[in-house]
Amino acid sequence: MEYKVYVLYSERLNQYYVGQTGNIEKRLKVHNKGGNKYTTRGMPWKLIDAYSCSNRSEAVRLERKIKKRGIKRYLDEN
Repeated sequence: MEYKVYVLYSERLNQYYVGQTGNIEKRLKVHNKGGNKYTTRGMPWKLIDAYSCSNRSEAVRLERKIKKRGIKRYLDEN
């Protein structure tokens, strides 16, 4: 199953969020309906970028790499 690592942006908070999922459309709806405690304050979230991964473990590794580097810095470098 293909997984996606996605980057969201909230203008309200001027903040980025990164996560991974198997269904990006469904996940974005959850974030924008308040279904995630952490992202509720930043609604509405906009999808900035998404990266395809062949499996979940690869997606988790990429998500951690992005978080470790810093989301904005990672986006600026790529």
